[in-house]
Amino acid sequence: MLPGRTVANWLPVLMLALAPLAARDYYIYVAAESEDEVLLIKFDGKVARVVKQIPVGVWPLEIEGPHGLTISPDGDYWYLSMAHGIPNGHVYRYSTGEDQWSRRVELDLFPATLEISKATGLLYVVNFNLHGEHVPSFVSVVDPETMTEIERIQTGVMPHGSRLSNDGLWHYSVAMMDAMLYEIDAVRFRVSRTLYLGQGPKPMDHGSASMAAMPKMPREKPTWVYPAPDDRYLYVVNNGTNEVLEIDLQAWAISRRFKTGRGPYNCEVSRDGKILAVTYKSEGQTALWDLASGKEVARITNTRKVTHGVVISPDSRYAFVSVEGVGGEPGSLDVIDIRTGKMVSQADTGKQAGGIAFWKMED
Repeated sequence: MLPGRTVANWLPVLMLALAPLAARDYYIYVAAESEDEVLLIKFDGKVARVVKQIPVGVWPLEIEGPHGLTISPDGDYWYLSMAHGIPNGHVYRYSTGEDQWSRRVELDLFPATLEISKATGLLYVVNFNLHGEHVPSFVSVVDPETMTEIERIQTGVMPHGSRLSNDGLWHYSVAMMDAMLYEIDAVRFRVSRTLYLGQGPKPMDHGSASMAAMPKMPREKPTWVYPAPDDRYLYVVNNGTNEVLEIDLQAWAISRRFKTGRGPYNCEVSRDGKILAVTYKSEGQTALWDLASGKEVARITNTRKVTHGVVISPDSRYAFVSVEGVGGEPGSLDVIDIRTGKMVSQADTGKQAGGIAFWKMED
């Protein structure tokens, strides 16, 4: 023992060294589309449980369809797209923790996925236009402070999945009914590049032909897009052809194709850049892909039959999956341990769990 040190002096240090690592709590918001509610769920590393059920919407006798969720970069607010309207949908703003509604903005038919840019501070929302004619739709740019739509940027037919680059300078979205990837300059509010994701004939330009004159819709039907942490690659889910495409953003070309299970729907890349999680909606499963090898390393059967969205915790430890269920079944939030490739917990939600957003971690 060092001079001047007694057992009493060293005891706190020894206890700290021998103590297990502190537990970590994870908080996730999940939207139940057929219940008009959002649930705040806490996972303590062992058990996932609902800590709050938050009624959303303003029409007590109508299902307004909470669809997409996102958290502001500072973590103070969450934003929710309400897909169904009369006729248009809205985006609502709620405070995190208190979960109090403060403002909303009316957009177009079926606003879907949304995210705030770290560079501009603006909210970018794709309008899916599910119930309208097959005509080009657009991305709405919203000031999240005043909840005012300030710009509309035309893209493709039925755009759904959308995400911003990690630096917030570029917005990416995919349109299901023309199999196109759109890159938007988030600062200048204009489409900067487009990429056809199909292997058959490319659809005609929307501005030069009516939809009646267009060839048959491509079968790829892309539903989701997600950038790698270093913004070198982008991953696109082709729901109709059961594959995920890796897009080299510098070359602006498809660099790899991953053949998946049936009906891939959403995806997310872990913060460490090692794992791609993909939901297989038609199989009720979630897969983990090793990006270095391009191999599927785990496939997990979910607790319900219709797997929907996925988010990965910032420590790259857990994947949280929203699962819709069928008919009157409740939905579910499933928790997958990425290290073991196994489900470790789940919590029942309202019907048709879909939109999902990771809020925070606490030690």
